Amino acid sequence: MKYKSTRHVKYLCKYHFVWIPKYRKAVLEPITEELKQTLINIAEELGCDVLTIEIMPDHIHLFVNCPPRYAPSYLANYFKGKSARQILKKHPELKIKDGLWTRNYFVATAGNVSSETIKKYIERQKVKEDEEK
Repeated sequence: MKYKSTRHVKYLCKYHFVWIPKYRKAVLEPITEELKQTLINIAEELGCDVLTIEIMPDHIHLFVNCPPRYAPSYLANYFKGKSARQILKKHPELKIKDGLWTRNYFVATAGNVSSETIKKYIERQKVKEDEEK
């Protein structure tokens, strides 16, 4: 994966989000393609690249690379809020007790290297510094 750039930052901030409809109701199958396109449009609006989207009947997986100016919590709430408003406007029958999505979500980060590689790199920096003294 190539690094992205803004005027002052070179970045690779990949996030894997998962969220569900209220009560984990399996209501997403009939609107799969429409929901995918909605999420792609929201990502473009934010300047994010969609790496993968998978819509299951009762949950969504969204894997995106987003600029570092956005906190993961902001991104999750923005994707969920905007997609719910747009989908419920067209499909009010999907409204489940005050909304579409639960308040909960899962997020994980992913990069080009493993956590173990970063840990070893950081540990080696102290050794290098001590050797230089």
